[in-house]
Amino acid sequence: MRGLKGKPAIVTGGASGIGRAICLRLGEEGCRVGIFDKNAEGAEETARLIAQAGGQAAAVPVDITDYAAVGRAVKSFEAKFGPTDILVNNAGWDKIANFLDTQPDFWEQIIAINLKGALNLHHHVVRGMAERKQGKVVNIASDAGRVGSSGEAVYAACKGGIISFTKTLARELARRGICLNVVCPGPTDTPLFAQVAMGESGEKIRQALERAIPFKRLGRPEDLPGAVAFLASDDASFITGQVLSVSGGLTMSG
Repeated sequence: MRGLKGKPAIVTGGASGIGRAICLRLGEEGCRVGIFDKNAEGAEETARLIAQAGGQAAAVPVDITDYAAVGRAVKSFEAKFGPTDILVNNAGWDKIANFLDTQPDFWEQIIAINLKGALNLHHHVVRGMAERKQGKVVNIASDAGRVGSSGEAVYAACKGGIISFTKTLARELARRGICLNVVCPGPTDTPLFAQVAMGESGEKIRQALERAIPFKRLGRPEDLPGAVAFLASDDASFITGQVLSVSGGLTMSG
């Protein structure tokens, strides 16, 4: 991809799954990657893998739901690698449950990680991008936010919010030269999916999804980084406010 080499890039949730795959791809493209994750050990492992491949990376342990902590983490990363050119908000969490069976503390946990965490990163990182009049943001939402998903009501609400938020900021910041876009994974075989779809019922969910997806398999973490790298590159400099599903054809939203 054009224009990625040497760019400082922050990726949240980079300790495993889709986030790790994105970090590895950006490292391969020559980005200097900041792996923002509460899982310090996993973030360090991702940084080690990037370094082994000849890239540059730093693990930055941080709870993205803590606004002040995010600010300190961004300053620490930028002191080492320079002003952030690329932001990928990937971190997320969910647990399958019917909405009427859940309680407000569960909603708050999902909202804090999936929505407020991304808002915190935007507020601390995108301000600098706007001042410099350059930058790319790729927000990882979910097709649950486009078409809904049974058992994921609050998660879907957050991801739908991320889509709307991204489109709004794309309008607000277009004159500053900032591109903001969304990638929506479909069902993907990650550690989070394994936690969500446990036991006999979980296996039934997996099999039903595999039957429904035209490619007859769940997504894999490595299916996502190409789309992210493209949207973060100079090849996508006239693309903003767009939503791309990577779902094996499960959802074909217009």
